[in-house]
Amino acid sequence: MRFGCCGSLVASAPDRTGVEIVERLAEYGYDYIELPLAEMMELDGGAFGALRSRVERSSLRCEACNNFFPARVRLTGPEADPGAARDYCVRALDRAAELGAAVVVFGSAGAKRVPVGFSMERAWEQVADITRYAGEEAAKRGITIAIEPVRHPDCNIINTFAEGVSMARETGLDSVKVLVDLYHLACEGENPDILRQYGAEYLRHVHFSYPNFPEIDGVSGPEQLRGMFEGELDRRGWWRTWPSSREEWGYAPFIQALKGCSYDGRISIEAPVGNFEVQAPRTLAFLKEAF
Repeated sequence: MRFGCCGSLVASAPDRTGVEIVERLAEYGYDYIELPLAEMMELDGGAFGALRSRVERSSLRCEACNNFFPARVRLTGPEADPGAARDYCVRALDRAAELGAAVVVFGSAGAKRVPVGFSMERAWEQVADITRYAGEEAAKRGITIAIEPVRHPDCNIINTFAEGVSMARETGLDSVKVLVDLYHLACEGENPDILRQYGAEYLRHVHFSYPNFPEIDGVSGPEQLRGMFEGELDRRGWWRTWPSSREEWGYAPFIQALKGCSYDGRISIEAPVGNFEVQAPRTLAFLKEAF
């Protein structure tokens, strides 16, 4: 396994990429950093060049990118503009390739979210079209697109690993696979054994965190969070965070399912952090012990 960290949710600098943690990740023993494409696409050429140089000066590399499409690039609904989406896709994949990324995560909940009243069947076709195009362009650059299923209500299309597999199959491309995020899997109540069924063929990337479900009226679980977007969960301190031990949550079924499908790729921590200097090395020690 290779262990990394998503920069976007721990970012403190104005560019919101999180690249400022790359040197400390290297110091703590992580294998790579995962940086957000939507945020990097907001940088001008000079600023992006400086980011790339900073990563290159560290002993790590940006082996994966997340946050593919920003919400302003509509992918579903009557306002979707396939031409604009394709143009953005090419430019974003060029930047990912410049960084040497092998995987680009396609969650992009805001961009994919289907407008109320719009045909879900047509929305699925729209997402399939841009996913297929992204896969074709990614293949030219030696990159794999990893479809990320996202919890309700943050997105209302492709919410489970099984649905991600269906989308990957529909594209018919070897350059389009699927990601599993423990937090989203737990929120949707999907059985980790789905990975034993499809993981060997389709699983190409993993996001890991501690699903910090709150106790409300004596009950702790994802059901209480069904009507809350992730921003509200973060504000209340009910969102995912950095894992630290086997005892804090029932990680075992997920870990065993990953091992059961012989997954031996990248695992990125994706969660906000309270004390990076304490939590980052502690989490890495936990991951190395667990896997």
